[in-house]
Amino acid sequence: MGYFDAASSAPLHPVARQALQASLDEGWADPARLYREGRRARMLLDAAREAAAEAVGCRADELVFTSSGTKAVHSGVAGALAGRRRVGRHLIVSAVEHSSVLHAADAHEAAGGAVTQVAVDRAGAVSVQAYADALRTDTALACLQSANHEVGTEQPVAEVAAVCREAGVPLLVDAAQSLGWGRVEGGWSVLTGSAHKWGGPSGVGLLVVRKGVRFAAQGPVDERESGRAAGFENIPAIVAAAASLRAVQAEAAQEAVRLRELTERIRARVPRLVPDVEVVGDPARRLPGIVTFSCLYVDGETLLHELDRAGFSVSSGSSCTSSTLTPSHVLKAMGVLSEGNVRVSLPAGTPEEDVERFLEVLPGAVAEVREKLGAPVAEAVVQEEDVLVVDSLGKRCPIPVIELAKVIGNVPVGGLVRVLSDDEAARLDIPAWCEMRGQEYVGEEPAEQGTAYMIRRVT
Repeated sequence: MGYFDAASSAPLHPVARQALQASLDEGWADPARLYREGRRARMLLDAAREAAAEAVGCRADELVFTSSGTKAVHSGVAGALAGRRRVGRHLIVSAVEHSSVLHAADAHEAAGGAVTQVAVDRAGAVSVQAYADALRTDTALACLQSANHEVGTEQPVAEVAAVCREAGVPLLVDAAQSLGWGRVEGGWSVLTGSAHKWGGPSGVGLLVVRKGVRFAAQGPVDERESGRAAGFENIPAIVAAAASLRAVQAEAAQEAVRLRELTERIRARVPRLVPDVEVVGDPARRLPGIVTFSCLYVDGETLLHELDRAGFSVSSGSSCTSSTLTPSHVLKAMGVLSEGNVRVSLPAGTPEEDVERFLEVLPGAVAEVREKLGAPVAEAVVQEEDVLVVDSLGKRCPIPVIELAKVIGNVPVGGLVRVLSDDEAARLDIPAWCEMRGQEYVGEEPAEQGTAYMIRRVT
């Protein structure tokens, strides 16, 4: 079996397992108590904090443990905004932040705050200038992930942090995906992480607030974790999280070389093995173990089931694999193809043979899904003057794109195809198809039902 979804949750590291088991007998008592058992628990908690702080590159008294990475993000955003409420209520985020950051931004906006969302390029990266331009006199906080969860693109955190620091604005960094590979460089102010992303146990997050950063914890508080994370600490899990973070960072340099070679192999060979594929994400500035690609004319959910039957666990940003039936906000912000999306994220220790077998299985799985979808029905195409109309109303992507591809050759060069669709994913997938196939995407216009997408045949 090939588990290729480490970006969602990495397998438990052997060091984490050992530390968890070893601390179960010593870390069960209340570390706030002064009797013997409490002192033992406190020693374990303090040692774990020291170890985690060393791995992050901060002071031990700047780091607290939370109940999850999401909780760390929510607490970090809310606390930093509240600490600077006299400055203003303006928040800056990138368009490709993790949903936990975007949900925190939504809550801030719903409470009357202002939010600026910084766009990204087709590789998923922000520009430093875009963050500089977004800064205002009332900006209370800026957020930027260290690396993207879906496509692996690394962000210019150090450069953005320098711009923010010059403006006197703290920068919160979601380092969940990258922390296992090493420290986040630059003058960031607040940092969050999640243990299950680097091979620690689930249910442990990190929140780091640098000294000198104005921060006001929100919600009910108690005496634990400096008042920034209420509730009884799960000491065995915290010990395992800290131990595994140090372990994976110690192994990172060697493992990064090996995993980068494997993902480069996937990036290079998938487009040769499978027709009509777009590999997305920055080809160079990216995490070692993540590679993402999208296949034209493929239903993402069906493809994931086919790969699962073949023994491979992968994830997808396609609209048909989400509960909302909308494309991944990351792929949408990048303006790339979302249909038939596959994210391969290799855990440490992935054998080369598993990658080779995946490359053997993938072409057949894609071909089978495409065959199941079949050709468009003839009655879906009608001629209106010099425009060929494709009626894809009521059909989910990738069907509208398939029908477009089937008929583009029926119009002369310079002619137009008008695709009618009421699937939100078409707004992303049709322009992406035009980009891939060398056709001109003219734009969209309102229709009696759904939206009309206009495509001009160029080749």
